[in-house]
Amino acid sequence: MASITIRNLDDYVRTRLRVRAAENSRSMEEEVRIILREAVSDSQSAPRNLAEFTRECFAPLGGVELDLPPRGPMREPPDLS
Repeated sequence: MASITIRNLDDYVRTRLRVRAAENSRSMEEEVRIILREAVSDSQSAPRNLAEFTRECFAPLGGVELDLPPRGPMREPPDLS
């Protein structure tokens, strides 16, 4: 495996990284590996379909059955002459 060194990292970034790692019960090094792995994963490259995203968000809440009224014949378009 390869190694990487990051120089001149802001103190704020380092502190936030340490806090994030602690919240996830990981070392800072493992947290950085996970962040980098997620950043370059292929699943992030394609834009998500809005309909699929909406279904994922609301699926745990259950479905809704709607009573749709019967469809009638279409109206005639207005005469614009």
